[in-house]
Amino acid sequence: MNGIHDMGGMHGFAPLVPEPNETLSHAAWEMRTFGLTLLAGGPGKWNVDAFRQAIERIPAADYLRMAYYDKWLTAITALALDAGLVNREELATGRPATGAVKAKPGLTSANLPALYSSSAPRTRAVDAAPTFTPGVRVRARAINPTTHTRLPRYLRGHVGEVIAHHGAHVFPDSNALFEGENPQHLYTVRFRAAELWGMEANRRDTLCADLWEPYLDHA
Repeated sequence: MNGIHDMGGMHGFAPLVPEPNETLSHAAWEMRTFGLTLLAGGPGKWNVDAFRQAIERIPAADYLRMAYYDKWLTAITALALDAGLVNREELATGRPATGAVKAKPGLTSANLPALYSSSAPRTRAVDAAPTFTPGVRVRARAINPTTHTRLPRYLRGHVGEVIAHHGAHVFPDSNALFEGENPQHLYTVRFRAAELWGMEANRRDTLCADLWEPYLDHA
C-alpha cells in the first residue's frame, strides 16, 4: 500500500542521528510490547505480514508522531480485536471480561520453542522453475496495491540486474491477507543509484533489494 511508511526517496524528514551505545529499549513497556507481540500472534492468529500491514494502516498523522513500539502496540491491538482475542471492554479496563474464554492450550515457557520453530523456515518447495537468473536485467512492476506489499514505491518502474536467487519464499502480499502462503521465487536485484534518483546520485552507488518474482518483468 502507498502509505506514509514507504518513505524511501522522500524529502523533508529530519536526518537520522545514531545514538551512541544505544540500548535494546528505552523503557520497560517497550520490551513488554515486544513480548506481547511475539506471544499474542503465537497461536497462529496472524502472521508477520499481517502484522506489518496493521502497522501500515495506522493513519499518517499518528504514524509520524508515534515511537517505534507505539506502532507495534497499536498493530497488535487491532489484530487482537479482529481475531477475537480481546474485546474493547477488556482493553479499556485491563481485565478479562466476564465469561471470557481462555485460550487452550495456554502458552507456557515449555511449549514456546516448539510453537515458534514450526513457523520456520520461510523457504518453501515449488514445482515452477525460476523465471530469472543472475545477470538478467529486470524491471520492477509499476503497481499500486491498496494492501501490503514488499515492493517499495521508489523501485517501481525502474530497471535493475538480478544478482542472486534465493529459492521460493512465502509471498507477503497474499500472506498478509490470510489468502495462503502462495510461495514465489525470491531474488536479490541490484539497482544503480542514478537509475533510481537521477543524475544527482553518485554513479558508483548501487542499492540491492530482495524482490519476489511477481514484482518483476524482463527489461
